[in-house]
Amino acid sequence: MSDSLEQQITDLHHWRDQIAGAIDDYREWIHGTGNANPVQELRLYDIAEAVRRDRLLVAFVAEFSRGKTETINALFFSNFKQRLLPCEAGRTTMCPMEIYWEPDEGPYIKVLPIETRKLDEGLAELKKKPKEWSKIQLDLSSVTTMQESLKILGQQKQVSLEEARELGLWDNDDAIMVHALQTKGRIEVPVWRHALINFPHPLLQSGLVILDTPGLNALGTEPDLTLSIIPSAHAVIFLLATDTGVTKTDMEIWNKYIRDKMSRKLAVLNKIDILWDDLKSEAETRAMIQSQVKSTAQKLGLSADDVFAISAQKALLARINGNSVLLERSGIKKVEKVLAEELVEAKHTILCQTVVGEASNMMKLSRRAIQLELSGLRARLQELDSLRGKNQDVVMGLMTEASADRKVYEATVRTFFQGSQEIKQMGEVLMHQLSLRKLDEMLELSRRQIGDSWTTHGLNQGMKLLIKQAIEMAVAITKQGQEIKTIGDDLYQLFHFKHNFELRNPPILDMTHFHQSMMALQQTVDEFCNDPVNVMTEKHFLVRKFFFTLANLVRTHFEQAHHDCKVWLKDLMAPLSMQINQHKLQLDKRTESLMKIHKNLKSLQTNLEELHSQESKLQSQCVALDQILLKLMKAVQKSSNVKVIHSSAALGK
Repeated sequence: MSDSLEQQITDLHHWRDQIAGAIDDYREWIHGTGNANPVQELRLYDIAEAVRRDRLLVAFVAEFSRGKTETINALFFSNFKQRLLPCEAGRTTMCPMEIYWEPDEGPYIKVLPIETRKLDEGLAELKKKPKEWSKIQLDLSSVTTMQESLKILGQQKQVSLEEARELGLWDNDDAIMVHALQTKGRIEVPVWRHALINFPHPLLQSGLVILDTPGLNALGTEPDLTLSIIPSAHAVIFLLATDTGVTKTDMEIWNKYIRDKMSRKLAVLNKIDILWDDLKSEAETRAMIQSQVKSTAQKLGLSADDVFAISAQKALLARINGNSVLLERSGIKKVEKVLAEELVEAKHTILCQTVVGEASNMMKLSRRAIQLELSGLRARLQELDSLRGKNQDVVMGLMTEASADRKVYEATVRTFFQGSQEIKQMGEVLMHQLSLRKLDEMLELSRRQIGDSWTTHGLNQGMKLLIKQAIEMAVAITKQGQEIKTIGDDLYQLFHFKHNFELRNPPILDMTHFHQSMMALQQTVDEFCNDPVNVMTEKHFLVRKFFFTLANLVRTHFEQAHHDCKVWLKDLMAPLSMQINQHKLQLDKRTESLMKIHKNLKSLQTNLEELHSQESKLQSQCVALDQILLKLMKAVQKSSNVKVIHSSAALGK
């Protein structure tokens, strides 16, 4: 295993811990100030845990017998000095598998019976139902025992034609299936639908997740894979074989599931050792390999820099035997280098954008609140200090002035409460449109539009109706958001004019991502429904599975939009509410101090000392918060090549 890749993923793990640690420190800081907010604390805890549990998903996609499993062994599991995952001639892995580490449970294999394909629930829902899975504990003390346990992934069984159809696995165009039915009267299908492997490898413990997808059939019959799991990967490694070249099925997988679906994709041309020839010079061999690379890049529409020629088998052998010359010749180190330099860096970017965005906004608001409190306290210090040697008439004059300020403030606050109530009511209407109840109604209407025949035509009509409703809703929400923002803008203007509050321009409610997500789903539906294979064969089982997978994706997009709108509504008036609370606090404290001094001028010095003590405490809190901000900034800046984030600008002061 390359020190570079292993070190980068390990560093990413430590970096996430530093980010989460800064957020934990902020939670403790809030407790220390006595201003703990249960809702805010819970959100900060969720953010910190999400950072700690964040994973880096690499998907390996290819047709059968391209060497995916051997490549995974060579890249990640060569430390065992033998093959960990089963890799023999033929189809050793019949079901997709996810390999990761979850410390809450011991090492295991969980396999999902193929019969669950008859259920409408997708893989995401079934992962939440332990009773649906068969579980096998892994014995880490014996590599041989583990290897035997992992052979379960290749199990097959024979079923009748009727059963194969019920499972959605019968294909009239599959020559192997047709031949088996004609000769044996039965069809071979995988025993398992999906596998989860929990394994305490250092890289997996650092957050790496490996997805292995076995062949076109698995991709074509499992919409969860192609619509949800693979698109969520941070990189896809597409395996091809030198001995077969880019085949028709290779191109079908590439065009349908990878080419336009993934932002980061690498093509790996495996088994280059078949080109090694002792009768040819090293230069001649390199030229042949480079020719294969260029040809592959041209067929896939990739840059030659994104196509890598390797021998996974020789790479694994080299690592087992400690042969550095063979390892270099295998080409595996180039793949590791690009994974280390680009994949981990991209993950840095994603976490910086999400974590720094929300957590630092909370920190900035807290810092602004302290600054306002300090500013008000220093104004009172200056005012009280000016009373030295003055009589009670002067104090009385200041009390009258404070009373007048309070009346103006209270009148303005009444306007604020009226505006806030209007915003709350409009916000409730806005949020109702994104409620799960409303979504269920839309999904049911779409389902009725499709009918019970489950044709591609019905699917297209039903999804078009759903997406049309969703886009119209997004337009309406955007308009309502602008109306709400206008009320908020007016309130910020009012308090700026009346009380010299900081003038802010709250962001607009942006539904662009939701809109684009819906349009992308429609494009996915169009591609599925326009596929001649699906149109001509009318695969009703697959259409039904496709719809329920789409419905789950729509639900995910709704939940995200609901969260985004909720955060936007909360943040819209938060800075103004904070300034109002601080202003009221300062008015109350100013009045209280003046009343004490009016009653007894001798208490002036005591009041001044108390205020100086409060000032010192606030300054200490401010310094502590600055240290937390600095810790977060330093953690972010450790990703030195990430260009999209500028910590000082993002965190602010």
